[in-house]
Amino acid sequence: MPHRNAPLTEEGRLRLVRRCRHRPIAHVAAEAGVSRRCLGKWVARHREHGDAGLVDRSSAPVHRPTRTPEAVVARIEQLRQKKWSARRITTELNNDGVAISLSTVTRWVRRLGLSRLDHLDVDGQPLRKPGTITAHWPGHMVHLDVKKVGRIPDGGGWRVHGRDSAEHKAADRAKTTGARAGYTYLHSAVDGFSRLAYTEPLPNETAATAVAFLARARAFFTAHGITRLTRVVTDNGACYRSHAFGRAVTGHGARHQRIKPYTPKHNGKVERYQRSMAGEVLYAHPWTSEAHRAEGIGIWLIHYNYHRPHTAAGDRPPASRLKTGVTNVMSSYN
Repeated sequence: MPHRNAPLTEEGRLRLVRRCRHRPIAHVAAEAGVSRRCLGKWVARHREHGDAGLVDRSSAPVHRPTRTPEAVVARIEQLRQKKWSARRITTELNNDGVAISLSTVTRWVRRLGLSRLDHLDVDGQPLRKPGTITAHWPGHMVHLDVKKVGRIPDGGGWRVHGRDSAEHKAADRAKTTGARAGYTYLHSAVDGFSRLAYTEPLPNETAATAVAFLARARAFFTAHGITRLTRVVTDNGACYRSHAFGRAVTGHGARHQRIKPYTPKHNGKVERYQRSMAGEVLYAHPWTSEAHRAEGIGIWLIHYNYHRPHTAAGDRPPASRLKTGVTNVMSSYN
């Protein structure tokens, strides 16, 4: 693709080259607003390669004298398949007269897909292949998570008045005298098939709160045609590890699946939803109180489900993938 300041496309270059058959290159270049040197380059490429010579070329160098030879790369792969560490491979190659650094070996091991020794079988071949977590029907996988955000004092916090402002200092003084401070916990549930989402700001993330939220989220999904939950996916938070939450999930006829520890990408659908909510709502508007922000989250949630285009839904709203009606909220959200 041409850069943003490119004056001409491939078709425009071809037109100028054709004009240069009967007119001086300098005159044609002045009319097109390009330098004579640039147009002369296009003319020379067209003479040598034809129309294909006017296509944008990669900026990567053609010759790379310092590139690691293919024989050395094959040697790195062979030694890695023996479960050798990158440092041991580097030492072995240096002893064989190959000047190569540890960082270069590590980089090639990663490119070859052999960076994790525990992902290799006894023959040194990768055991795992990258895949995607895909829900095949509504309710197949419902992802739950909690996002902790700071509570907004009445009148607005420092994001409204600025740091070290009088209002900011007054709010800090109130905290030391016993005023209610702390966090608000945004419990969210996302259907993995349609991306239909439900969020509630709640005062804590205890097991009882998570169980009650799951029941309300289940009612929300049922109203949108998702009458059965097959799998409920969560992280390993304390509220999700509780026996009460596990019984609540199985009570709905679903299976509770906790992701691998410290691997939030396995719950990526709700993580990405929370990122969108943070960028479009939580930190995009000046909120003057906690109730004001909660109202804004509710309005944005309708916009997200019924009007905001989603890539996973074919640039359509999540509700379009379900047999539901559309609310009368306007499609624009500010």
